[in-house]
Amino acid sequence: MRDDHGDDLVLAADTCLDEYTDHGHCGPLRDDGSVDNDAAIERYAAAAIAQAEAGADVVAPSGMMDGMVAAIRAGLDDAGHAETCAIMSYCTKYASAFYGPFRDAAESAPSFGDRRAYQLDPANAEEGVREARSDVAEGADVLLVKPAMPYLDVVRRVKDATGLPVAGYQVSGEYAMLHAAGERGWLDTDRVMAESLLGLRRAGADLLITYAAKATARRLNG
Repeated sequence: MRDDHGDDLVLAADTCLDEYTDHGHCGPLRDDGSVDNDAAIERYAAAAIAQAEAGADVVAPSGMMDGMVAAIRAGLDDAGHAETCAIMSYCTKYASAFYGPFRDAAESAPSFGDRRAYQLDPANAEEGVREARSDVAEGADVLLVKPAMPYLDVVRRVKDATGLPVAGYQVSGEYAMLHAAGERGWLDTDRVMAESLLGLRRAGADLLITYAAKATARRLNG
């Protein structure tokens, strides 16, 4: 892909372990079935280095492990990628019901339990801000709030608290409900999608991640 597009393309790589575990959780498990945070972040650092060496401009740790950004930053720096690979941390990732369509398509739901032990409580905005500040201290370059539309207040608070670039992730469930309403003729798909993304920008998001990216780019480019 880099050979096809050269410097016009920014490559961002998701850095997590759930796609590589047979249980679907974001790290190796202890004997009691809980995620081993320290073992996980060692593997996150190794994965990020491999992604940077493969050409990633940005690595995006999404597992919500404590200390993951610090481990990745140290690993990238030691491997000579201090200036060539940025970290976009999923610092404020909520245990949301809006991930459903993606998990069904990717067959990535945990085989037991759920991810609420390491993802955030949707009722707790303050914790999201604390997690963002913690990742800034560990060396994150960009902060990500996920999902986006139900958490516009959190996008604004993270932006105000840190001053760093903030990404808003319009996840599969958010996209799917708008798209499905458009297919049924209840809403104008293009207009509501554009309005939802505009709302994210208005709330303070500098970057938008959405399943509507290609259609939006085509519309904006005429």
